[in-house]
Amino acid sequence: MKFVDEARILVVAGDGGNGCVSFRREKYIPKGGPDGGDGGDGGDVYLLADENLNTLIDYRFEKSFRAERGQNGQSRDCTGRRGQDITIKVPVGTRVRDIATGEVLGDMLRHEQRFMVAKGGFHGLGNTRFKSSVNRAPRQRTMGTPGESRELMLELMLLADVGMLGMPNAGKSTFIRAVSAAKPKVADYPFTTLVPSLGVVRMDNEQSFVVADIPGLIEGASEGAGLGIRFLKHLERCRVLLHLIDLCPIDESDPVENARIITQELHKYSEKLAEKPRWLVFNKVDLTDPEEAKQRAKTIADELGWEGDYYMISAVNRQGVKELCWDIMEFMKTQPRSMETSEESQPEKVEFMWDDYHKEQLQQSPDDEDLDDDWDEEDDEGIEFIYKH
Repeated sequence: MKFVDEARILVVAGDGGNGCVSFRREKYIPKGGPDGGDGGDGGDVYLLADENLNTLIDYRFEKSFRAERGQNGQSRDCTGRRGQDITIKVPVGTRVRDIATGEVLGDMLRHEQRFMVAKGGFHGLGNTRFKSSVNRAPRQRTMGTPGESRELMLELMLLADVGMLGMPNAGKSTFIRAVSAAKPKVADYPFTTLVPSLGVVRMDNEQSFVVADIPGLIEGASEGAGLGIRFLKHLERCRVLLHLIDLCPIDESDPVENARIITQELHKYSEKLAEKPRWLVFNKVDLTDPEEAKQRAKTIADELGWEGDYYMISAVNRQGVKELCWDIMEFMKTQPRSMETSEESQPEKVEFMWDDYHKEQLQQSPDDEDLDDDWDEEDDEGIEFIYKH
């Protein structure tokens, strides 16, 4: 299945049903008073996170979603039926952005998380709502308000613990093949990896972590060179970044300059992402003498001003890979999941266009005494009903 991580959709909530103007007309009760019912509220539009989905490709073809309109009110105080809601399923990890305002409405981080993105219109009021001691036969009603409409950008961001960075052909896909069951394409030419991929690294029966591999970066990626930097968004929720450096580049480029290019592109994309914990990993140490590899790695680290530890591995023959994975596993125990921190930073409440109107209409509803129907002297049923909205 084709991997699509961005989709643009239009969501339209249902309009509210109109109120009804009607009067009770029965045999022997010629002036039974108003009995027009309220309309029904319009249906809402929700997003639902589904862990069984891993792409937004469905929304490349179906771009418009509309909830049902509320029914109009009817006579005999019959309230119109509420419009049916509509639910749109998206993969876990989807970020929802309002295109008009640029505001991030929320992140879908948990399976079966439900999130309202468009609120249905408020129902219109029937003429029963307007009767009073001075207006016994009201002919006024209110119309339902339009449902809310939003144009949304859905951005799928992979949920992984470890993200991999590096130039093309640095060995990122080979590393994932070595430590997990994932089988991304591996070849001896640049940009073999065209879309992000995930691999689950199982250390034992109880401990595991997820690694994300993205296409390689080159100089000028922030300006669109190569495959650009848009895939870096898939690393935003990672807890640690592995920066793979090819000790023996096939194009004989300078590993120090390659590492600096990656760092520069990180900063251009997001300072927050650039500040994440980053580990330096020298790959392809099997292509040169062990002592020479150690000296070359030390020289590169010194020129980069790297003060922390670094790792030397050969992904193709798994040299040093197991030790690196166990160190990652121990590091995971000390770091909170990015999903938890993302939930804390989510907006407390999404503002909808009719929220204030709904509150105002409820506050302006007639008081109990205005709903008293004792004025109708021909009503001899002996029971008085008082309805409060």
